[in-house]
Amino acid sequence: MLLNDRFLKACLGEAVDQTPLWLMRQAGRYLPEYNATRARAGSFLGLAKNPAYATEVTLQPLDRYPLDAAILFSDILTIPDAMGLGLKFTAGEGPSFDHPLRDEAAVKKLRVADMNELKYVFDAVSEIRRALVQDGKQRVPLIGFSGSPWTLACYMIDGSSSDDFRHAKTMMFSRPDLLQHILDINAQSVANYLTEQVKAGAQALMIFDTWGGMLPDSWYQKMSLASMQKVIAALPREYDGRKIPVIMFTKGGAIWLNDMAQAGADVIALDWTISLSRARKQLLALNKPLALQGNLDPLILFSEPEQIAKQASAILDDLAGAPALKSGLHSLDGHVFNLGHGISQFTPPESVSVLAETVIQHSRALRTKQQS
Repeated sequence: MLLNDRFLKACLGEAVDQTPLWLMRQAGRYLPEYNATRARAGSFLGLAKNPAYATEVTLQPLDRYPLDAAILFSDILTIPDAMGLGLKFTAGEGPSFDHPLRDEAAVKKLRVADMNELKYVFDAVSEIRRALVQDGKQRVPLIGFSGSPWTLACYMIDGSSSDDFRHAKTMMFSRPDLLQHILDINAQSVANYLTEQVKAGAQALMIFDTWGGMLPDSWYQKMSLASMQKVIAALPREYDGRKIPVIMFTKGGAIWLNDMAQAGADVIALDWTISLSRARKQLLALNKPLALQGNLDPLILFSEPEQIAKQASAILDDLAGAPALKSGLHSLDGHVFNLGHGISQFTPPESVSVLAETVIQHSRALRTKQQS
């Protein structure tokens, strides 16, 4: 039994009393309690690979804010780490791999990730589900996630984060066959990984295509989108009698909204480069009444409370003026409020309180206004 099922209902295009809210990277360094737990864990990987610590930090933002979903605390690079690429995190530098895929021999040796190597993730999912239960009811749903095949490939080839992922894009242009080999293995690994998360207790899934927006037109469709479509086609859409919504997100991908609509996801998450009303109208014109997630610029959270409230309200007002997904619904139904990308580690925690209060109060008021 779910105490709060707004998020799942919104993902499936059903009516809710208020717009559900969760935040990308909601368990993170902007929270002092997260930093305290990470210090006890000794390192980021020590935190992510310990189910008890992962559970603790997953629940921290839920204890502080009225959020409508929990998201597994982990990292998108767990899959290539399980493939033997040697993931490490260096203070001030971020993630890197000891064995990047820089030549044909390395690419040909790549194998689908062994799910046994990722058992700590599935154990964390199960432990979080148990921890979410209070008085016999689960507080909010749990989201599982993975990086997209292309985004994973960017790190696997370049060996670390980059401004331009020069090595990955050079391989794409010069040896697309090698990149396609990596993407195929990644797609199978991601599908297996997300499926195991569902079996462990995840109630919705999200695919993060952080670097899809850096691709040229036509290359995005061939490389990033096509591989995500393979993943989505392989995922369980129902488990133990419940539907499992799938959310896909390409940062900077709004220009390909019509293409993304064909990929098979239930929800398309958007950044701030397109309005929700425009996206809704485009999707309905394609006869694709898909739910939307987004799309506040996370840097707005550095503004004064009045500005945060004003910008969040503007997003809701914009969608309220758009057509509804279907007859009988409010225009705001089929929308999950979120940021257009992950929350900054420097965000004042009190800014999230302002955002949450605004989304709750204003989305309720807009629904009441339409009913009166």
